[in-house]
Amino acid sequence: MSSPGHSGARSSVRTAFVSGPRLAGWAERFGASHGGYRLQDGDDGLLLVAADGAEALLQAPWPVDGRPGRGAGPLERLAALASQPRRLGLLLVRRGGYGIGVASEGMLLASKAGTRCVQSRTAAGGQSQQRFARRRSNQADALVGAVAQQAAEVFRSAAFEYVVPGGDRALAELVLQDPALRDYARLPRLAYLDVVEPKATVLRKAAADACSVRVTVTDPAD
Repeated sequence: MSSPGHSGARSSVRTAFVSGPRLAGWAERFGASHGGYRLQDGDDGLLLVAADGAEALLQAPWPVDGRPGRGAGPLERLAALASQPRRLGLLLVRRGGYGIGVASEGMLLASKAGTRCVQSRTAAGGQSQQRFARRRSNQADALVGAVAQQAAEVFRSAAFEYVVPGGDRALAELVLQDPALRDYARLPRLAYLDVVEPKATVLRKAAADACSVRVTVTDPAD
């Protein structure tokens, strides 16, 4: 991913997830690679501004909610906050499948992943297109209902305080609107996870990412 620089050149932007215990080491390596940095503690997160123009925005995985991290400085406090054992409900869904889990400290406490097919769009016209659109809509409805039922079962197995949606935003929102998830839809939602094909391995990585500091690095334009 890239964004335009002031001179018309494009700077590169990348996102990574760093666990609380690894954050100090990551910041040290970032400084060593970019000639040192200074800290800016703002509303959007902790910004590391490097001497060569690179920037890294560090964002906590969840709000403070009266439980601030402890430490001598903002970086230590952020690492401590991200290391707290808070529980999250993961809901990852795409047209081809779903991954549901309850996570804490980067590990899954309960989970379920599966496949479900929703046909892709077609360029055909006329009555064939209308029949296809109805079939696709029915498949999407069936997917939403099936995932909601699976999520209700997984979520009942372990209490949690936040919901983490991921995958297809529209589908995830439809699943959360299902009556089976009424109680869980009221919980605070954390940052959306951009995942592909939510298989079991993807779900495990999502659990780790959701409990980690989100790091957005912007390299200076060449």
